[in-house]
Amino acid sequence: MATCPECDAEIEVDEFDVDKGDLISCPDCGSNLEVTSIAPVELESVEDDEDEEDDEDDDSEEEDDFDDADEVDDEDDTTGEDLD
Repeated sequence: MATCPECDAEIEVDEFDVDKGDLISCPDCGSNLEVTSIAPVELESVEDDEDEEDDEDDDSEEEDDFDDADEVDDEDDTTGEDLD
């Protein structure tokens, strides 16, 4: 039996069914938890900041794609002017 660090709910976790580093979800509060020890089973809250950082990385990549598209459009405009 383990305890959720967020809501103190008792979570039934068999130490033979989990490994250190496994991620589980609290059935009461829904918090994402990481198994930090298996004898006895101990859980630690997983920060949601990691997901937000991944989202920020994705946003910056999309911005780069738009910058590249603008550069291509600028080149096309100048090429068209040279032909006239």
